[in-house]
Amino acid sequence: MSYSFEIIGVKPVLAFFNYQQELENDPQRSKAYIGSYCCTLDAFIESTKMIPQKPQWNWDEVVATMINFWLSHEDSVRQWKQELDNAHNENLIIARVANLEALRQEFEHLFD
Repeated sequence: MSYSFEIIGVKPVLAFFNYQQELENDPQRSKAYIGSYCCTLDAFIESTKMIPQKPQWNWDEVVATMINFWLSHEDSVRQWKQELDNAHNENLIIARVANLEALRQEFEHLFD
């Protein structure tokens, strides 16, 4: 399987909680949201352990995808880190991890 990782924004903790709750009930879901109070690769990797009901994914591959993103999007990471540093303390940096195969299937079902 292949996965994607992208930083999607700096949001209040409540917004992050709402993102997670939208998806949490479906173990076959195509995406999961992770959040952190600091914009570091280690913090995002650690936050994957806090997903309440993890989807049945290969989490080693997810982490590898996160590492690849971090290494190949240095400017973007630096920009998000700056935005988080400028935000209020009750904000998190939020990222989305997606299972590309499951996401593709979801899109295909939209057009059936």
